[in-house]
Amino acid sequence: MKSKTISALPACTFLLLLAACQTSQKVPAPSAGGVTSITVKELNFYDSARHRSIPVAYYVPSTDETGKAEKVVIFSHGYNQNKPGANKSYSYLTGALASRGYFVASIQHELSGDSLLPMKGNVQETRRGNWERGSANILFVLNELKRLRPDLDFSHLILIGHSNGADMSLLFASKYPQLVDKVISLDNRRMAIPRVSHPRIYSLRSSDQLPDKDVLPTPQEQQTYGMKIIRLPHTIHNNMGNNGSSSQRAEIIRYVLGFVNE
Repeated sequence: MKSKTISALPACTFLLLLAACQTSQKVPAPSAGGVTSITVKELNFYDSARHRSIPVAYYVPSTDETGKAEKVVIFSHGYNQNKPGANKSYSYLTGALASRGYFVASIQHELSGDSLLPMKGNVQETRRGNWERGSANILFVLNELKRLRPDLDFSHLILIGHSNGADMSLLFASKYPQLVDKVISLDNRRMAIPRVSHPRIYSLRSSDQLPDKDVLPTPQEQQTYGMKIIRLPHTIHNNMGNNGSSSQRAEIIRYVLGFVNE
């Protein structure tokens, strides 16, 4: 069933829309603990100011209909050459978070008609427009959720992203630190991690890819600002999504759950 735009709907219709107009399925929780099942739903927001569709996949506890004030996670995928469905390729992690009671919105940042991500030149400059667009997507989705789901807990917003999606998330946190409680980067390589105590910043690093100069804080900066930077010795950059092994996925879940629960 085709998703419908919800940008003009009143808040009280949001759950009814999810039930009636969206691709929705109830699935077992992806790992032990938390609730026994999660519900996966898909929406297509439309930002009229930018004339842009923003597909979003939601991973929520199946008890979400009770109106419990779950904490919110906004997830941003790594770059996948504008292919649709990239926002659903980390379901092992987004599902694990939903099974612990989090309301997870995973944004599809690139659309098929978008320009491809620059691979040459000073990418910290040439990719800035892509990151800015991603930051605008995050802000739009966040504001829509606040309007449509005021029952959720937005005071502890968590941003998680992989690679280029982590660059977007860190840019958003730099621009709107008052809106974010924590940022978890899965191997960002281009956008410099802001040297701040708030929001709290965590990063899991791959075994095979090095970040650009000055992207990562020094050990002294990590201590000063309370950051946690952890290298995964057995996980390469491209295995941080659903294609990773069961042991790799389990390790990432363990660290991320530890970060969000601090």
